[in-house]
Amino acid sequence: MQFTTRPELIGTFGMVASTHWLASSVGMAVLEKGGNAFDAAAAAGFVLQIVEPHLNGPGGELPVVFYSAAQDRVRVLCAQGVTPAAMTIERMHALGLDVVPGTGLLPAVVPGAFGGWMALLRDYGQLPLAEVLGYAIDYAENGYPVLPRVASSILAAETFFQNEWPTSAEVWLRDGKAPAPHTLMRNPGIAATYRRLLAEAGAVSDRAEQCERARLAFYQGFVAEAIDTFFRTTAVLDTSGRRNAGLLTADDLARWAPTYEEPASYEYAGLRVHKTGPWGQGPVFLQQLALLKRFDLAAMDPAGPEFVHTVVECAKLAFADRDIFYGDPDFCEVPLQTLLSDAYNDARSRLVDARHASRELRPGQLGDSDARLATILANAGRAQTGGFGQGEPTFAPLPELKGDTVHLDVVDRWGNMVSATPSGGWLQASPAVPELGFCITTRGQMFWMAPGLPSSLGPGRRPRTTLTPTLVTREGKPYAAFGSPGGDQQDQWSLQMFVKHVHHGMNFQLAIDAPTFQTAHFPASFYPRAMQLGHLAIEGRYSPATLAALRERGHDLQVMDDWALGRLCAVGVRGGLLRAAATPRLMQAYAVGR
Repeated sequence: MQFTTRPELIGTFGMVASTHWLASSVGMAVLEKGGNAFDAAAAAGFVLQIVEPHLNGPGGELPVVFYSAAQDRVRVLCAQGVTPAAMTIERMHALGLDVVPGTGLLPAVVPGAFGGWMALLRDYGQLPLAEVLGYAIDYAENGYPVLPRVASSILAAETFFQNEWPTSAEVWLRDGKAPAPHTLMRNPGIAATYRRLLAEAGAVSDRAEQCERARLAFYQGFVAEAIDTFFRTTAVLDTSGRRNAGLLTADDLARWAPTYEEPASYEYAGLRVHKTGPWGQGPVFLQQLALLKRFDLAAMDPAGPEFVHTVVECAKLAFADRDIFYGDPDFCEVPLQTLLSDAYNDARSRLVDARHASRELRPGQLGDSDARLATILANAGRAQTGGFGQGEPTFAPLPELKGDTVHLDVVDRWGNMVSATPSGGWLQASPAVPELGFCITTRGQMFWMAPGLPSSLGPGRRPRTTLTPTLVTREGKPYAAFGSPGGDQQDQWSLQMFVKHVHHGMNFQLAIDAPTFQTAHFPASFYPRAMQLGHLAIEGRYSPATLAALRERGHDLQVMDDWALGRLCAVGVRGGLLRAAATPRLMQAYAVGR
């Protein structure tokens, strides 16, 4: 029997879904003011920086997949910052490092989120910048209720902040203590930074010009200068167990700007799925579809062992290709056309054994893939330890619950649709920059320190992230936008929601509420890059018979709590009506609309 925790929302005016109810409400308020989906997405995104600071911040990054009704096209906005000019394998080795640390100043790359939101507002928004930023400024100045998981994250770092990262202690501790859950928290430093950016942008009548001036004030003005000074003059303890200064400079920020790109896409069941390029993990979603197309998912019980086994075995193959072939296409050749081709996936799908779980990492045989695989296996899980935390944010106290970002989706009455997965600048990952009130993204940890891989460390490169918003069209028009936080799990949870919707007739809310699963069969994208061959984590709502059948097939089962896996949000258009849904897991994501 299908079970749902709440209805799928249906309306005609606008829909917003995000990982925090305050951000969703702000997005809807912007639509009610006459803003479009781009204004609403940016306003919600800025609020998420304030209310979920353990999962994203002003110093983070931003991938967006969107449909513009005026242009009648899908585009990708890449606001993923690049590595500093000084960030080389040789420089890291000279510091005595074999792995890029997961925390501190050393793994920082150019923070892209602010520039991305400014570009989107400049080119597609319609409200004045002060109106869009005003909600975040208000919460930062006047306070917001602290989520229990925010409080737990700060509590876990309390002593470390006091002893090692005093600038973070100043921002996140109150009288030397972590805030209590559900109390009022303020971030006056962030509010002051945003007010100064607005002031330096000036009261110009042209709103696009104001957005561009604000962007320049960030990347060529006082923000860049504050980052440069802090990184040059400060050495902080990181996961290497040593104190390291940063490599990011004002020149690195000044040279960078967000870019628009064509999406990677794949046709499946009469729908076209659009993702980022292989500088993110987005195409791994498409590869899973290309593999699953060879199986009759519609005939399988979505809560049965055959469905779980088939989906997870195809995921293992697609993610193995991700780790071998994906990287910044400005610096490497990614054979994406081959990886999504029928011939390639016909052959790959035959590797799926219906009765036995794979316990090998099996990328496709293309070029020097064997040599790349050997390099990755030799380096996976190699890490020094000594500083607080790990690369991917965790929620304390134990048991550890991983999650690394936020997500939002918006559709408006004019037909615009936006899917965005902001991330980075986590409060527990890097010390706060004085004068700014926020810290800088540590995405540099996602590079391999071994040469010869598409995602090997080098200057000016985009890290191959896990950030992966999704937009779906039908006959060229927007059909759905969805996504989830969760690092390597994002394109596993989202994939399951999508195929349950397509093949089993579930609306978005039913598909989100359905029990889910994930594997860590491949090297993790985050420090310390661990791998668990044969692993399968699964929610406890699956039947004992399903769990027994999966164990019999050889899966190393990790049975989780009933509602432990996934933070999915979605909006869509079906039958001429707007739709929205959000996960009940963690009890903070909400969809709103009318």
